[in-house]
Amino acid sequence: MLYVPSAVAPDLASDLVTGWTADVAGAATIVPDGCVDVLWISTGVIRVCGPETSAWSFALPPGTEAVGVRFRAGRAGSVLDFDTAELRNRRASLDDVLGSRPQRLLGDQIGAAEDQRSRLRVLQDHAREWLGAAAPEDSAAETVRRMLVHDSRTTVAEMAEATGLCARQLNRRCVRAFGYGPSMLRRILRLQRFLRMARHPGAPIDLATLAVAAGYTDQPHLSRDCREIARSSPGALVGR
Repeated sequence: MLYVPSAVAPDLASDLVTGWTADVAGAATIVPDGCVDVLWISTGVIRVCGPETSAWSFALPPGTEAVGVRFRAGRAGSVLDFDTAELRNRRASLDDVLGSRPQRLLGDQIGAAEDQRSRLRVLQDHAREWLGAAAPEDSAAETVRRMLVHDSRTTVAEMAEATGLCARQLNRRCVRAFGYGPSMLRRILRLQRFLRMARHPGAPIDLATLAVAAGYTDQPHLSRDCREIARSSPGALVGR
């Protein structure tokens, strides 16, 4: 699969991580990142891909094209008005989330676009409309995400204190926003932190050093999370 990320318009950058286009040829595997994607596939399908707790694979015929936008962790539910936990480890049709009219309108406009870049612009324009009518992001979820992006060693107790919630209230707010609790989000974001560090030019090749720098206790800790979340060894995951 040829996957090409693309920076979103500045007015969308606080809510969307990226836009992307892809040319699919055969099978591909997706590693969880805490985010929710809305994507169009040239077969005519529009999907909302919920947050995953482990890697999943799919296969499409060669020549299949796709475009998508990726919402920051914790944001899609408040924008598209759904309980994120209900979409955990699931891919739903857009009409199941927003109704048949928005799906039909988006499908017609993307289908009429002349190329992938134009199709991505159409999808971003619809995302802009969704954001314009959206409820504000859950403040507790935003605080949790920012804390974990800054330091993947942050404890649940520290998150609860920062949000002014007890651990049970924090867990309930996180499950609704992210699809799972703060501990699972921490594991996923920590693994993504490791991948970014490992793929950065000049990164140390020693996995033990990278593991500790990413927030793991040691290399076995990294290996366990890789097996459980990415279904892969750390070395194979970095190479993929």
